[in-house]
Amino acid sequence: MDAFDRLIPEAQDFCCRLSADNTKEWYDAHKEEYLANLKRPAELLLETLAPRLGQMTGGNVTTKLFRINRDLRFAKGMPPYKDYMHMLWYAPSGGVAPLGWFFGIETTTVRVGAGFMGFDGDALTRWRETMAGPAGEDIAAGLNAQLDRGATMREAALKRVPPPYAQDHPQADFLRRKGMALFRTLPRPESDLPDALMTEFQRLWPAFEPLADELSR
Repeated sequence: MDAFDRLIPEAQDFCCRLSADNTKEWYDAHKEEYLANLKRPAELLLETLAPRLGQMTGGNVTTKLFRINRDLRFAKGMPPYKDYMHMLWYAPSGGVAPLGWFFGIETTTVRVGAGFMGFDGDALTRWRETMAGPAGEDIAAGLNAQLDRGATMREAALKRVPPPYAQDHPQADFLRRKGMALFRTLPRPESDLPDALMTEFQRLWPAFEPLADELSR
């Protein structure tokens, strides 16, 4: 088994043990294990897939491995460490909002996803104009097709459609969102992990390519 083959089981094992004793003392005693078995293979995975995502999307790529420790200034009352490992590739990383490609290993679940994790300012305006405009129907159809095939998305941020759009607008559900991402559970990979992830990302790309094009104009 190479480092990628071991990443999911070793990360889940580590996260389960961390969840059972989420303290600085436990983490400090196992920090070298985290660095060697989780962090370094994850960084290599980010590096390995970056050019493949760049080729698929035709844009620049940046990567992010989320830190294991929480910023307790903004998470009061929470355990000091995250019992999961999340990472993102942004590709294309330009335009008013970067398109994120997500991979997450949790204690009992492995998830993949893609989308715009949050719209702010000009990006939020462009998102709403796009979905309310002539391209919105086709983009919505592509996203809904993914949902029909088992993808999931978070609840809309707003209860009501924001003005100036009508409450009964055909794309009302999308207009109530301040981000647009789809996720799916990844079964145990039958091929090597980079290929398994790229297969999932390629399945999601047709739903996001037209939206990425609209937001990059």
